[in-house]
Amino acid sequence: MEASVTHEVLNQVPPATGHDLAADPALLEAVGREGAASALGDLHALGVLAGTEEAAEWGRLANEHPPVLRTHDRYGNRLDEVEFHPAWHHLMRTAVERGLAALPWVSEEPGAHVARAAKFFVWSQVEAGHGCPVSMTYASIAALRHSPELAAVWEPALTAAAYDPGLRPRDAKRGVLAGMAMTEKQGGSDVRANTTAAEPLGDGSYLLTGHKWFNSAPMCDVFLVLAQAPGGLSCFLLPRVLPDGSRNTMRLMRLKDKLGNRSNASAEVEYDRAVAFLVGEEGRGVRTILEMVNLTRLDCLIGSAAGMRAGVTRAVHHARHRAAFGAKLIDQPLMRNVLADLALESEAATALAMRLAGATDRAGRGDTAEAALRRTALAAGKYYVCKRAPGHAAEALECLGGNGYVEESQMPRLFRESPLNGIWEGSGNVSALDLLRAVTREADSVEALHDEIALAAGADRRLDEAAERLRKTLSDPEEAEFRARGIAELATLTLQGALLVRFAPAAVADAFCASRLGEQRGGAYGMLPRGLNLDVVIGRAVPGQ
Repeated sequence: MEASVTHEVLNQVPPATGHDLAADPALLEAVGREGAASALGDLHALGVLAGTEEAAEWGRLANEHPPVLRTHDRYGNRLDEVEFHPAWHHLMRTAVERGLAALPWVSEEPGAHVARAAKFFVWSQVEAGHGCPVSMTYASIAALRHSPELAAVWEPALTAAAYDPGLRPRDAKRGVLAGMAMTEKQGGSDVRANTTAAEPLGDGSYLLTGHKWFNSAPMCDVFLVLAQAPGGLSCFLLPRVLPDGSRNTMRLMRLKDKLGNRSNASAEVEYDRAVAFLVGEEGRGVRTILEMVNLTRLDCLIGSAAGMRAGVTRAVHHARHRAAFGAKLIDQPLMRNVLADLALESEAATALAMRLAGATDRAGRGDTAEAALRRTALAAGKYYVCKRAPGHAAEALECLGGNGYVEESQMPRLFRESPLNGIWEGSGNVSALDLLRAVTREADSVEALHDEIALAAGADRRLDEAAERLRKTLSDPEEAEFRARGIAELATLTLQGALLVRFAPAAVADAFCASRLGEQRGGAYGMLPRGLNLDVVIGRAVPGQ
């Protein structure tokens, strides 16, 4: 008997693969103007790989098979090892070999930080969790260089374009990765409340005893750790394996069961007289490790911008192929409003992220004006872009309807990941208050922000009015701490508006200023005012174009 045909599969959207994820107009334009045009070939090669079904499968498998802690072997000996699915290793190998962990430190080309940031932006769209050890390895060099002798020993391995997992002595590995451990149970962001003690041995080494409540990426080979030395809170380099092959006494107590970022391991650890080496000076640990944190904060912003790009391109892809009520979703007026609004958020975040990567690059080459701009703009931007990411992910998910709520769409993973960059390296309040510190103590940084915005003066009335509001706000100390979030938001929106007015198509800049800086700002996405050219805005979010 012939089987019945119960249904046909119709009006379903094809997989969002087969696109070059680097073919992003906002990204490519920013890479060129920030001085990294020579990297575009490598960027497109990575973008093509990032757009494959194979890469998407690596991301899925790495999250469906999260890391597993092995505290002991079968005989009861301590192991303190973390096991990962092979997909994780594919993701990590690609990132390390393509320079995401080391490019600016091994290249003398201007724009190397920009090239590396662009690659991080593209590859993070495949899977965000593995970006944690990649980012920390990249950022660790800035702190480590406070101790040139240590840097001479460790930097060649940290900057090697070779992924070599497994716990072995540094000299037995082709490349190593770095993690970070600052947070303790009793302190959280208040690291000066840390109690982990560092006992000097007189030969340049110390013994650390204490705990860390969050140890990022405990499978790494070496960590920058804060501990209390006789001279005060200090920064230390702590290797997992000692030169003789023995394991340092860094005990992995348990892995955190997290909302998202499930492919990556985060652990609680204890140190029992673990060997470590001073980085920088005793008592200046916060200042030293902030060299690392400032770079990982930049990656938090880039990571949020990458998540926005992934969300809006998937939403646009779905809307281009899905029909409802007699027309494609992308042709429905209200859906177009939502998609264009998501695209504006994404483009503004991308422009700011790459501008700050450029400032980082030029600051590293001695440009004090760029360093001053980075001081205020990074604090404000890290707050606002990361804060906008969860709402953006939720709206992009909703564009797919019920399909977006299903794991196969990858949108739930994007949504779970979206709050994390706002928490990492100082949550929202910490970032907003960091901006206030710069405002009250570093006049050159405030003027650098105003000067950058002034480059777009006269091009748009709404932007000029926002710039004036910002100038008045930053000069008004009354209840500044209470208003810190609003100050950071205004600073970021004004700077984003200035960048788009200068560099984006007129339709994009007009829509951004009308919806973010005008008199009728909406709360939810999809509340753009009438009279805007949405074809251009949405067209720049079409995958692979």
